[in-house]
Amino acid sequence: MNDASLKRLLRSVQSGRVTADEAAAQLRAHAVGDLGFARIDHHRELRCGFPEVVFGLRKRPEHIAQIVAEIGKRSTRVLVTRATPEAFEAVRQRVPDARFEESARAIVVRRGRRPRAKGLVVVVSAGTADIPVAEEARVTAECFDVAVETAFDCGVAGLHRLLQVLPQLRRAHAVVVVAGMEGALASVVGGLVSCPVVAVPTSVGYGAAFGGLAPLLTMMNSCAAGVSVVNIDNGFGAGYLAGLIAAQHPSAARQRRPRRTAAEARRPRRG
Repeated sequence: MNDASLKRLLRSVQSGRVTADEAAAQLRAHAVGDLGFARIDHHRELRCGFPEVVFGLRKRPEHIAQIVAEIGKRSTRVLVTRATPEAFEAVRQRVPDARFEESARAIVVRRGRRPRAKGLVVVVSAGTADIPVAEEARVTAECFDVAVETAFDCGVAGLHRLLQVLPQLRRAHAVVVVAGMEGALASVVGGLVSCPVVAVPTSVGYGAAFGGLAPLLTMMNSCAAGVSVVNIDNGFGAGYLAGLIAAQHPSAARQRRPRRTAAEARRPRRG
């Protein structure tokens, strides 16, 4: 259930094609999809603007396939993170239009006509080893119908590489910074741009990086304002937050403004 399907149901009630009791029954029936091993929240998209996302790690491929098929009955978007090729093969048997984003370890289903991109997210990584997490952020943000650009291997060990992409970063409505080792890149970017920065510490680094704890603490103690931090290796969380931010860009709000009715168009504007 999403805004479009809810409005169709309400218009049916308004026109008399569906009774109020029938509409209430439909809403109850569509609230939860019970698969026995999983209970799908079909109203997540209606409440939050995005359907329930499937975390694929440690789930059986056949279970993931059933969950994707169930979500796809009610939504035009499905996202599975931390997926394996085996899980994708199982999904493709049930949902032929699914695609596998191997670098992001994600399964994506997108249906219908996509609206014009609303805002811009730029995903920047400190090193090449951080790309898998950065790609997870990219794929997630793209599901919000925003434009997404990437700039990889721009770490602080060679700041001239970051300066080369600075014009790109300054066009963004949200920037995702993915970095391991000491994690300093997020603070540097935060001091150069005027949009929100979502920092992602990665588990890339030598022993003293403590599996991502060192960059996590660096990012959380950033002296640059406007930097928010997600969990270690959480490219999904960063892409989700950045997608929400970019989707609220003023150009998107103008696109969502309802059209004036014929009577309103004839009514003189107050000036």
